Amino acid sequence: MIRRHLVLTALLAFGLPASISVAAAPELPTLRIGFQKAAANLVIVKQQRLLETRLPNTRVQWLEFPAGPQLLEALSVGALDFGLTGDSPPVFAQSAGKDLLYVGAEPAKPLSSAVLVPADSPLKTLADLKGKRVAFQKGSSAHYLILRALDRAKLKWADITPIYLPPADARAAFEKGAVDAWAIWDPFYAATELSIKPRVLANGVGLSGNNSFYLASRPFAEQHPRVLKVLFDALTEADTYVQSNRKDAAQLLAEFSGLNLATVHLFVSRRPPSPVGPLGPKIVADQQLVADTFFRLGLIPRPVKVADLVWAPGRAVPAVAAR
Repeated sequence: MIRRHLVLTALLAFGLPASISVAAAPELPTLRIGFQKAAANLVIVKQQRLLETRLPNTRVQWLEFPAGPQLLEALSVGALDFGLTGDSPPVFAQSAGKDLLYVGAEPAKPLSSAVLVPADSPLKTLADLKGKRVAFQKGSSAHYLILRALDRAKLKWADITPIYLPPADARAAFEKGAVDAWAIWDPFYAATELSIKPRVLANGVGLSGNNSFYLASRPFAEQHPRVLKVLFDALTEADTYVQSNRKDAAQLLAEFSGLNLATVHLFVSRRPPSPVGPLGPKIVADQQLVADTFFRLGLIPRPVKVADLVWAPGRAVPAVAAR
């Protein structure tokens, strides 16, 4: 009964009528979902086969990506239907003319990302980043975290040397001393914290909410809103499971990711309840600030209006002009 109440609440929040039967959702031959190791709810949905039981005639294809920019590139060329990223990748995609839609969001997770330095580093404050080599995935939530960190320290973008690397390569460079600092998110942050004991110059608190967004291709969102309902249902159930069964959820996440249990427990402990919900005015405003910051610094080619790509059932969203 509790789970059904949570599901109905989530569906009504999206404007999807609760009277529509999940079983009546129009099924696709194949549903292609992009995810990352940080996407705990999607990983639980995958591991517990929550979509396969709801869409028995649909082949659910799961494709893992190292970070959001790579995931959204696949989404933009029609290789995916649905996926989860951090705050910055959709901004870069929209500015580049990619025609994607925001279909949902999770609450902020400011504790789940950080700027790290080696334990013996002479760098003590964010101001010490001046003139240093800082690694992060370009166009990721870590990219925005660095911008906010520089702003707090009254530094300019030109004051650092950005080293654009995906998480695995960035960690290797960090361990070898090829970079002075590294901005990263969980579970990579947790894995590094437990294994090589870096120091944290700053986490996202007061800098970046580290919001997560569900995005979909326009054809999928517009033609299959009831399948989105199925996805929201499954994600709501998965988050309820994570919050109620943290030990078992951590085991499932560890089995999938190959990370040890201690790493996963730390990752999960920093993650607040994360039910999928619609993009309300506050989260749209926060995301617009992300977009405006990147444009002001000349890091994206065109300004974007985030609200232009926010999907809602029955709302027509104008297509993005090809560029």
